Amino acid sequence: MQTMQTLNKLVEQLQHIPIVFVGGKGGVGKTTTAAALASQFAAQGQKTLIISTDPAHSLGDVFDVKLTNKAKTLSDNLDALELNPDVIIDAHFAKVERTISGYANPDMLPKIKQHLQLSKSAPGAQEAAMLEAICQHLVDATEHNEYQHIVFDTAPTGHTLRLLSLPEMMAAWTEGLLSQQRRQAKLKGAAEHLAGNKLAENSLTGSKRDISNPFADAKPVDRWQQAVEVLNKRKELFRKAGALLHDKQKTALVFVLTADNLPIEETRRAVTQLKQADLAPAALVVNQLIQPQQQDAFWQQRAARQQKMVANIEHYFSHYPLYAIYLQQTDVRGVAQLQQLN
Repeated sequence: MQTMQTLNKLVEQLQHIPIVFVGGKGGVGKTTTAAALASQFAAQGQKTLIISTDPAHSLGDVFDVKLTNKAKTLSDNLDALELNPDVIIDAHFAKVERTISGYANPDMLPKIKQHLQLSKSAPGAQEAAMLEAICQHLVDATEHNEYQHIVFDTAPTGHTLRLLSLPEMMAAWTEGLLSQQRRQAKLKGAAEHLAGNKLAENSLTGSKRDISNPFADAKPVDRWQQAVEVLNKRKELFRKAGALLHDKQKTALVFVLTADNLPIEETRRAVTQLKQADLAPAALVVNQLIQPQQQDAFWQQRAARQQKMVANIEHYFSHYPLYAIYLQQTDVRGVAQLQQLN
């Protein structure tokens, strides 16, 4: 049976890992744990960015500051932001609109804008836009070297699992769009060839107008090329993000749970799914523990029950490092308190 270590030991374990995802069941203390890790990285002089990807943001509450979609400096080495789904999806669809406008018939633009506006509320639209933003932060963290650590405070477990599997799905979906575009390009080339032959025939018969060529008014440059370039960039972004997630030297997944039945069972399911996707967690944090010896009878009973749950945790997760955070007398808020959390 292994002995649980304190949070500062987890900081040591992750010392050279640039990307850290913190996940777990809702209400177990993911945000506080993520914020404490980021604060302690920063206290050691390592430039760190912490990002909340949970639409129900509480990261700003933990730091006791107002956070937005843009990085805010909290200390010498610590920046933080909360990804705003509304801002991200507006920017995402504005980019889509600009791309389509490059090749669409101007008369169709009002209808296209109306369709895009409605699409913002379509199932999966917000998730896709958020994913692209997260993947961009992932790739930037390793390519630009602005931060030594980037910590993601994620949404509850189910959302985290989808997030970790989506880059490969989105890459495949984008490749499907590109394949469709390539087929359309071949059809267009064949049609232009046939239309060219028809035009040659018309010139022999004296006809002045090529009524058979559907591409007679097309621009010289392929109007789809801009869209293809955008799709290729997205495909490459998702490919890089997927590769980073599977690189254990660059990405660590940390799950937070409490010593209770429901969080334990949910974490077991999550770990199983992650292993199937070759994304095993690097460590687990058991939060809100009570010291085994208590003076009060109620708290002594709670502590005894919790010790049984801790034994289950050590049994179920014997292959993973376990770290303990004990229940605090007061809420932990602000960088200074988070740096001391252990």
